[in-house]
Amino acid sequence: MTDRERDRPITDVGTLKALAHPLRMKLYRGLCIADRATASQLADQVDEAVSLVSYHLRKLAEHGLIEAAEPQSADGRERWWQPASDGIAIRDLDFRDAPEKAAAHLAATRLFHDQRTGLYRRYLDERATWSTEWNAAAPDSESLLRLTATELDELRAELLALARKYDELGRTAEANGDTEGREHVALHVYGFPFRR
Repeated sequence: MTDRERDRPITDVGTLKALAHPLRMKLYRGLCIADRATASQLADQVDEAVSLVSYHLRKLAEHGLIEAAEPQSADGRERWWQPASDGIAIRDLDFRDAPEKAAAHLAATRLFHDQRTGLYRRYLDERATWSTEWNAAAPDSESLLRLTATELDELRAELLALARKYDELGRTAEANGDTEGREHVALHVYGFPFRR
């Protein structure tokens, strides 16, 4: 783990709206995956102009979501960026006290889920290019449980702790040079109440 904050809480609408822009969220996610990158590198990933990407990176930086990083090359003209924290935390509870805040939270949540769905669809479309081992290891399951809100919250906390455990194992192994067969893995967990 770095010296960065583990999960930065987002509690204000301005920061939430800054992140809930489709291109900015793609850039933020890409930067989290790369750990450090330039606007030019990120522009190649999202197929946008470097000037547009630079503008949106500055907006993310204004809200403390990303920050300048140490240069990774001798080219002093390149500006490097990194996430300002190891993650973000957005809680529904922080946006319930006003209708405009609740609306912003709902719009942001829908965008995040749409982008996650797009990422998973891309995996499905490319599944044939992944090995049998990777395809067998990739979970795709649904559990229909009978829980209280307290039990669901406990399950959420346990799943998050388990994901963090494996993230730490992977980061430590990679830092020690163990990169053989290691890939980026997205783990999306949704738990929500519903009625029949």
